Amino acid sequence: MSIIQTIRDKYARLAVIAVAVALVGFILIDYISGRGRSLFNGGSTTLGSVNGKKIDELEFEKKVQMQEQGQQQGTVGEEGRQQLIAALWKQEVDQILLKEEFDRLGLSVGKKEFGDMLYNEPHQLARQYLGNPQNGQYDPTYVRQLINSISRGKDKNQKEQLNLVLDAIEKARLIEKYEGLVAGAIHYPKWLFEKQNTDNSLLGKISYVSVPNSTISDSAKEVAVSDQEIENYISKHKDTYKAEDESRTIQYVLFSAAPSSSDSAATYKTVSQLKEKLATTNDSAALKTFLAGESDFAFSDTYFSKSTIQVPAKDTIFKLGKNEVYGPYLDGADYVVAKKVDEKSLPDSVYCRHILIRTSGDGALPDSIAEKRIDSVIAAINSGANFISVMKKVSMDQAANSQDSTGIMKFSAQQIQDAQRFDQDFGKYILFDGVKDQRKKVKTQFGYHYIEIVDQKNFEPHYKVAYLAKRIEASDETDRNAENAALQFAGNSRDLKTFDANAEKDLKPKGIQKLIAPNINAHAYEIPGIGVSRKFIKDIFDADRGDVIKSDGKVGDNYVVAAVTQINKAGTYTAANGRSYIEPILKNKKKADEIKKRIGKVTTLDAVATSMKQTIQTADSLRFSGSGRSPVSFEHKVLGATFNPANKGKVVPEALDGNAAVYVVKVDDVSATIVENADVAAQQKNLESQGRMRILMGNQYSQFGYGQYDPAAVLRKAATIKDNRSRFY
Repeated sequence: MSIIQTIRDKYARLAVIAVAVALVGFILIDYISGRGRSLFNGGSTTLGSVNGKKIDELEFEKKVQMQEQGQQQGTVGEEGRQQLIAALWKQEVDQILLKEEFDRLGLSVGKKEFGDMLYNEPHQLARQYLGNPQNGQYDPTYVRQLINSISRGKDKNQKEQLNLVLDAIEKARLIEKYEGLVAGAIHYPKWLFEKQNTDNSLLGKISYVSVPNSTISDSAKEVAVSDQEIENYISKHKDTYKAEDESRTIQYVLFSAAPSSSDSAATYKTVSQLKEKLATTNDSAALKTFLAGESDFAFSDTYFSKSTIQVPAKDTIFKLGKNEVYGPYLDGADYVVAKKVDEKSLPDSVYCRHILIRTSGDGALPDSIAEKRIDSVIAAINSGANFISVMKKVSMDQAANSQDSTGIMKFSAQQIQDAQRFDQDFGKYILFDGVKDQRKKVKTQFGYHYIEIVDQKNFEPHYKVAYLAKRIEASDETDRNAENAALQFAGNSRDLKTFDANAEKDLKPKGIQKLIAPNINAHAYEIPGIGVSRKFIKDIFDADRGDVIKSDGKVGDNYVVAAVTQINKAGTYTAANGRSYIEPILKNKKKADEIKKRIGKVTTLDAVATSMKQTIQTADSLRFSGSGRSPVSFEHKVLGATFNPANKGKVVPEALDGNAAVYVVKVDDVSATIVENADVAAQQKNLESQGRMRILMGNQYSQFGYGQYDPAAVLRKAATIKDNRSRFY
């Protein structure tokens, strides 16, 4: 609407460019101008391939840069850049795979269909990115003029940006068609529901003895797991234990360069010395200038509600008098002095409507004529004319009328105080000066308004607070000491053997522990426990097994020295890199086998309970579906034995291994109950409807507890994908 409009007429066409860089998903980003890249890697620029189709690194880098420019001030930091690279790589792969699938299925978007998506029944992406920036509305005539103007123009960048949006709309429609085909194929046979209903009608009651696996120690000889046993297990589960990329395991030590106690004391002293200056600076402009030069927090000339202010000393700050200060106090990694500038009781939200006669923008009138017209409007309403009827006839703010049939608009206190997006003359009246049911003529940069405050809700104290904050930073001396310690340790530790020996002899007495980071992926940019550093990870992958390396600079607040202990090639796991995953599984199985051996032949529960020194327990109301509160409610083998007709009234003749225990079970009774909602046709329709909804609703449905449907997931699994990103990034 006009009162919060900040985009001027001359920026209308550029708005398309500004928003296009934010497109994600299946947008093919193409950016012609970008920084040059040296042709390393033997001159190859192939970042990877999908089913033989190459992805060029130079073109990919241009897309990364384009996305980076869409972030605040064009900078995203190392972590943000690596996240962009990962997201764009997935985009590239998915686009290739989906295009292959679309071509195979014959999916396309016709010229007439595409025109309808722009001008007759606008697609949601068209509405989002091609709306008129003057009023936020989607005007097909405006869109047609915009597209024609840019297409006929000479600005190459504008053409490319417009093509981004149009290409995104087309790809979105293809995805919708593809998802529609997949959703339409969902079918559940009636026999499945009939069988489920029969099973779910059963109610079981059992007595049992549970022997925990923990009765046998992990270090027991009987449960030792050999490399051959792990390899045999892997060979039977190759799809599960397979690495797509090379990985490495390291041992490492951290030399902290975090601020010391003396650094903290120095920061406290600095803030304390500035406290008096903060206390005596009361003019808003001077306060803003002072804090801009001295504080890590900029001054916000905004009132915040008591409930939204979340700082450690807020209760003390609220009790201060006007212009009183408090601190220094510690807030995270900052020392802060707070100054209570002002306090007001304000609503958290305002409902209002208005009639606007423009003096700027489309259809603007001369100031004198505009004021006479708004005065006539006021006179008519004061004489009994209906505010809403007059508003709909004469107001020149279309957005206000489109809110609802009464023209009521709702704004939060924070929205109203945002000077960049909300006219402050308008806002001053509805939030600070006016009261509920009051009307007033207000002049703004857009024209003359006749404003009615319909309601002001949830009044509470609002505070304007100035914060003088200084981050506690490590001094040069602290940083230098940490780096020197790391250099000395790395210099004395030339291989894995000396690394281990020196860590034990020199570092352990100082409280510096040797740690392990397993299975670091070749494309990772962060190591858990260490931090974000793509450069350090590349150094790890450039090293050989047993090499000792030091981080080039700090990683987070630490200098890192690491030794490469294991190199795991891509492909099926070996016993070495699969042991941490598989050994617990095999140990549990061996424990269960040993417990079964100790139990021997199953005769009665009493005999087993006595021999294994356990008690007999009971569980009733067991359901085949696995519901219930008993520990055995989710033990599949126990449930299977319970509802096996051959076991009713008997002791199950063999012990059953479960998740963490071995069970000996006697089935006391199995009965049938009525199943609620047993209408097979309704169950079938409901489940099929839910499945289709998950696909067609995408992100919206994921808000209700379901994962977002990924149309390329199955295609990725079946594709041949070569990923060479680690050579370039």
